[in-house]
Amino acid sequence: MGKMRIKFNSLIKKTAGAGRCSFRVPAISILCVLSIAALYITASLSPVAARANARDVVVVVPQHATASQVGKILKQHRLIRNSLMFSLYARFTGMDGMIRAGQYRLSNSMPAPVILRELVEGRLLAEMVTVPEGFTTSQVAELLVSKGLADREKFISAAASEDFPYSFLEGLPEGERRLEGYLFPDTYQVIRGTEETAIINMMLQRFEREMAELDYPARARSMGLTVHQAVTFASMVEREAKIDEERPVIAGVIYNRLKMSMPLQIDATVQYALGSSRETLYYRDLEVDSPYNTYKNTGFPPGPIAMPGRVSLLAVVNPDRNDYLYYVAKEDGSHAFARTLAEHDANRERYQQ
Repeated sequence: MGKMRIKFNSLIKKTAGAGRCSFRVPAISILCVLSIAALYITASLSPVAARANARDVVVVVPQHATASQVGKILKQHRLIRNSLMFSLYARFTGMDGMIRAGQYRLSNSMPAPVILRELVEGRLLAEMVTVPEGFTTSQVAELLVSKGLADREKFISAAASEDFPYSFLEGLPEGERRLEGYLFPDTYQVIRGTEETAIINMMLQRFEREMAELDYPARARSMGLTVHQAVTFASMVEREAKIDEERPVIAGVIYNRLKMSMPLQIDATVQYALGSSRETLYYRDLEVDSPYNTYKNTGFPPGPIAMPGRVSLLAVVNPDRNDYLYYVAKEDGSHAFARTLAEHDANRERYQQ
């Protein structure tokens, strides 16, 4: 009887052990499958080449291309390992409908997730950048930085110190404001990776072409101005006028004040001296000690205060012939002009209360 109990107990232990084994096998299998799947996904999304063997490839993503179509394009250019895994990853991360069309420069040393992020963020090979009229050098730098096309410090440094071979820059003083007014406002195609000096040179070339097309040096001389004076003049018109039709009128007002040796009293020059674009100026602001303060100094400021566009440049060499000496801004951006101080005071009371 005792021997039978021992055998029975042994049988129970073996059966129990077998039971544990029967549950352990599927768990290990699932874990193995998941591990293999994770390794496969990781490998599929890994870079095609090591950094030491990297090469750049220019890729064009068509309009309205799906993640699946983009994956096939990338695979054809040998930028990713697995097009299906690329599209599945894009769908899983919610970025499948966020890919932007355009031309890109991509490296085969980039992991697929990084390539996808480049396409979603729109880091195009060639970026279209529009520099608005009235921007300063600092604002141009900030615009380029915002698009990932330049380093601010490098841009400002290049603008201040590089010796660009253009006759209209001869004799200008060194410093951060040296190219103020000469980086022509326009739309530019900037290739990603272009050096800051090359971007500046592109804008100066555009300014040079504008000068030639308008025969500007000769037209400035006919008005008794150097090119630098004319560009400085035009920059004030650019910042003061909001409506193109009024630019020649405001230029006429400035000419009239110059002839009478009156301070120009241009608010925009005070804003430039303060380093601020705020619209409301206080009496204490008008006392700022700066050669750009045209309330305290007669004549032109030392240089341009912004980048003038073509309309403002032309207004200076073809001003409206009027006898106005004052103007005040209205709420709609237009101006009320006056011949006498009494008329001007009446306009201020009417439009600036």
